[in-house]
Amino acid sequence: MTNQPANTAAWISRKHGKLEVAAAPSTKPGPDQSVVRNQAVAINPLDWIIQVEGNLTYGWLKYPTVLGADVAGEVVEVGSAVTRFKTGDRVLAMAVGTDKDTNTGAEGAFQRYTVVLERLASPIPESMSYEDAAVLPLAVSTAAAGLFEKHRLGLRLPSASARPTGRTVLVWGGSTSVGSNAIQLAVAAGYEVITTASPRNFGYVTSLGASLVFDYNSRTVIADISTALQGRTLAGAISFGTTGAPACVKILANAVGKKFVAIATPPVSFETLGEDSKSRFERARVTRRLIASNIALQVAARPHGVGLGYIFGSSIKNTEVSRALFQDFLPAALSEGRYVATPKPTVVGRSLDDIQSAMDRQRHGVSAAKLVVSLSD
Repeated sequence: MTNQPANTAAWISRKHGKLEVAAAPSTKPGPDQSVVRNQAVAINPLDWIIQVEGNLTYGWLKYPTVLGADVAGEVVEVGSAVTRFKTGDRVLAMAVGTDKDTNTGAEGAFQRYTVVLERLASPIPESMSYEDAAVLPLAVSTAAAGLFEKHRLGLRLPSASARPTGRTVLVWGGSTSVGSNAIQLAVAAGYEVITTASPRNFGYVTSLGASLVFDYNSRTVIADISTALQGRTLAGAISFGTTGAPACVKILANAVGKKFVAIATPPVSFETLGEDSKSRFERARVTRRLIASNIALQVAARPHGVGLGYIFGSSIKNTEVSRALFQDFLPAALSEGRYVATPKPTVVGRSLDDIQSAMDRQRHGVSAAKLVVSLSD
C-alpha cells in the first residue's frame, strides 16, 4: 500500500495455538475489494471455536493465519471495480479470511489492515462510533443468511416500508448477538417475531421489535410458545444457543405454516475444550457428542416434516442477500435510525495484544453485549 505504515496482525500460527502479534504483509485489494484500516474489531464465538477446535470446524485453514470477522474502520485503498467506496470512507465490513474458498490471512479481521469485499461492506453513519459499528458485520450477516437465503427460511427481504405479511418468525435466543439482529431484520421485512430470552433481557428484545418473549429456562416454555402460535401462521424458526434447535423442532411439530429451523448454534458446547495437546481426548468426546446430537435432531424432526439447516454468515457473499443487506438496506436504515447496532459493545482492549484475552473472555460467556477491541489511534 502506498504511503501506509507496515501492517501488523494477531497471528494464530498453528491449530489450537495462542495469538501472537507480529508483522504482516500489506496486501493490495482485488478488483471488487477494499483495504480497510481497522479502528475496531469485535469478538465472536466462532473465533475461539476455530482456535480450540480447528480440526473439526475449520480443518482446511492454512497456518499461520489471521482470525476474526468483524471490522470497522477507514478505507485506505479500493480495487479497480469498486464504485460504492473511496479512500477516507468510514465502513463496517465482514472479513472472510477463514472461509474455505478464501483461506488467507490478508482477509482476516485481527490486524491493522484488512482486505474486504465491497459487497460485504456498508458505510458507517457519522453519528456512529467505530466500536458500535464493529458489533454488526458477522451477526447481521448470519441472521440474514438464516432468514432470507432461499435454502433456509427464504423470507421477504427487509425494506424501509415493508407491509405486514401476517406471518410469524420464531427467534430462539433473541438477546444473543445474532438473535438481536434476526429480530430487527424479520420485523423490517414485515414479520411478527416471537422470541426467547432470560427475564432480565425481556425489555431489550421487546425494544428491538419482538411482540412476545418467553423465558427459555422455563419448564413450560415449549408449551407456552406452542400455545401462543395457535391461530398464527409460522414463517419458520431461527435458533441460537445449544438448546435452541431441539426446542424449536418440538414447537414446529405442531405449528401451522413453514416447518423449517435455521440453526446457528450446534447442539453441543465447545466451551470445555482447551488449547493444548492434552485436550485431544476432550475434543474426541465433543466430536462424538456433536455427531450423536445432530443425528438425534434429524430423527426428532423427520416424522413431523420439520426441515433443518445450518447457517453460515459468509454464505451471503455468493447470493443476492449480500447486496440486499449491505447496499440496499443497512446504509439508509442505520443513518435514519431504523436499525440499531446491537448488542452494545463492551470495549475490552485497545490494541491487537488484547485480542487473545478478549477471546478467552468471550469463551466464558457474555449476555446482551459484544466484546470489542478498539484500535483507534
